[in-house]
Amino acid sequence: MNNSEVHEVEVVVIGAGQAGLSSAYHLRRAGFEPDRDFVVLDHAPGPGGAWQFRWPSLTFGKVHGMHALPGMELTDADPGRPSSEVVSEYFDRYEHTFDLRVRRPVDVWAVGEGTGGRLLVETSAGTWAPRALINATGTWDRPFWPRYPGQETFRGRQLHTAQYPGPQEFSGQRVVVVGGGASGTQHLMEIAPRAAATTWVTRRPPVFREGPFTEEVGRAAVALVEERVRQGLPPRSVVSVTGLPLNDAVRQAIADGILDRQPVFDRIVPDGVEWNGGRHVDADVILWATGFRAAIDHLAPLRLREPGGGIRVEGTRAVSDPRIHLVGYGPSASTIGANRAGRAAVRDIRRLLAGEAAVVA
Repeated sequence: MNNSEVHEVEVVVIGAGQAGLSSAYHLRRAGFEPDRDFVVLDHAPGPGGAWQFRWPSLTFGKVHGMHALPGMELTDADPGRPSSEVVSEYFDRYEHTFDLRVRRPVDVWAVGEGTGGRLLVETSAGTWAPRALINATGTWDRPFWPRYPGQETFRGRQLHTAQYPGPQEFSGQRVVVVGGGASGTQHLMEIAPRAAATTWVTRRPPVFREGPFTEEVGRAAVALVEERVRQGLPPRSVVSVTGLPLNDAVRQAIADGILDRQPVFDRIVPDGVEWNGGRHVDADVILWATGFRAAIDHLAPLRLREPGGGIRVEGTRAVSDPRIHLVGYGPSASTIGANRAGRAAVRDIRRLLAGEAAVVA
């Protein structure tokens, strides 16, 4: 492929995680041909989406709510194997089974306005001019690092969940874990038996959820996240709405004093963290389990962001530009949500390309 040429296609899909592969599958089912009608661009080195970067101690048996991609179940997976290996192999099989021809590694630099109503997608592997775009870039590439006074003075190690190497690297160390989501609690429960000491701090008291995660609970949570993106606010994670599942391991960690939440500190000092009022905790490591933000900076030339900081989305469609669909953004960030959103986006895009008015699902 000549990088100086502009290649016209009907649809460009950016990202080959759950959301991107689901979208590509539904494009194929709708009669779109890979390479001729659509391309899937992925900047990761191999199949697996963000899963390929997860820490080795996150075995497949510890993964909650991993939903199969459309058209091919994930069967006979060994729960003791790292989820990064299990899911990467599954995504690899999926790409080949449905001949999705993902191009990687390709970095997408910018998406802007082209000519004749087309978009212009500038990448490290050339330029494409699609009539519609499915953005499925997720959040893994945008870890959120909060800022606190004195952060630059800390003499120990600071790292984010995105860099978490597993519990073995924290042996004998004093670790402060920041964040009240699923990652923060999992990290604490792994690290505590090896560390010299652990301290758990969160901005808000964590909410633990009793009882099963029913379909009704899931739908209610997704509806709350969806309302935010309808208003053009940055999406929050579904777990921020649902709370943390209270299973036997979590109950034991609470009883053992591992999940003993403290309010977040007021400042960081060279040898630890401090609160107003004089409390000090020594620390060798600060682990920021503070979540991620949507990786959408490449869409900046289209000026889709609202004053609230997010992109207003109806279904999967950007309200201010019906050519743009965000799959895996906000309410469709879960694995089952990404599957449904991929189907909905393709249905909308078919109407758009046929010249019909889009209908919100």
